[in-house]
Amino acid sequence: MKTVRDALTVALAAVVPLASTPQVAMADCCGQTYRLECQTVYDEQQVTSYRMEQETVYDQVQVTRQVPVWETQQRERRFMVSKPVTETSTREERFTVMKPVYETQMRDASYDVVRTVAETSTREERFVVQKQVWETAEREEQFTVMRPVVETVQTQRRSTVMRPVTTMATQVVDQGCMVNQVTMFQPAPTRRGLTWMAASPTVDPTTGIAVVQRPGLVWANTTPPAQAVVQQVWKPNLVAQQVPVTTMVAQEVVEQVPVQVQRQVAETCVRKVPVQVCRTVNEEQIRQVPVTTYKQVVERVPQQVEVKVCKMVPEEHVRQIPVTTCKWVQEERVEKFDVRVCKMVAQQETIQQPRVVCKQVPVTQTIRVPRTIVMKVPIVEQPCCGG
Repeated sequence: MKTVRDALTVALAAVVPLASTPQVAMADCCGQTYRLECQTVYDEQQVTSYRMEQETVYDQVQVTRQVPVWETQQRERRFMVSKPVTETSTREERFTVMKPVYETQMRDASYDVVRTVAETSTREERFVVQKQVWETAEREEQFTVMRPVVETVQTQRRSTVMRPVTTMATQVVDQGCMVNQVTMFQPAPTRRGLTWMAASPTVDPTTGIAVVQRPGLVWANTTPPAQAVVQQVWKPNLVAQQVPVTTMVAQEVVEQVPVQVQRQVAETCVRKVPVQVCRTVNEEQIRQVPVTTYKQVVERVPQQVEVKVCKMVPEEHVRQIPVTTCKWVQEERVEKFDVRVCKMVAQQETIQQPRVVCKQVPVTQTIRVPRTIVMKVPIVEQPCCGG
């Protein structure tokens, strides 16, 4: 299929250059001028392509399956049962009871009373006070002042001046032209890119099932058809000419220029500055401060209080208590029950398993392949150079 598609592409592409093929004029040694014309000739060729066909084949396969078979079996189950046995008896219990006995007693409840007594007195207190005293004095201060002095000085200034100088120079000029060469066919390079692929049947290599490939763009190698190309070549014709050339030459010029220079002269000055000085003087002072003193005085107050006291006297008692005792006695029992058991039995069967087989059927087609022929057609007849 790919061979047929490529051949059809070449046939369609060959029709386009036929209308736009350039005509090239050529001349032989005798002065005869010819025109090149391109003609397309179609040759018939037999092309064999292969078509993919699918066929479903059924194979006889022996399959062994496990079939479940249910059976009912009778089994015995033994288990232990505990029965309660109750017994009643009497036991004697002795216990002690505490009885309260109240008595009246006298208790000393005397307490202390605290009173605060205030006393006032005077004491002498000495303290120091800081007082500020201001005094005025003079001090000398020296400082430096920078005064400007302007002077005129002659200096040399060098500058570069560009002056034009004209000279004659020999220059070679190419006065050639473009010349056409013989037409040739240039094959286009093979490129890899996106190509449209139509829907086609194919076989899945994993499952072996025939599937249809969806149409879409795929990455593939494509070869464009060959194109007729006319090459133009430059024919040189070198001619020498005298051309004036103007160049700029640098020349150095020296000039005397007056320049004013300013310099700073240092001058020392002295001045008197008044300064106020603050001194701190300590002064002792005396003052009378009243002081109040508080004293604690304790007084004893006697007091007797009647108190009832409770005492617990033990007393022993005896009583009869019935006691019930329960004992557990174990007894073995047997119970029958039915159980359904599943057994897997092997069973062989013959089944038909489908399988897809792909075949390639040859298909012969006749296509026409274009071929371009270049012919020389005379334009003007001229006598031969030898006649």
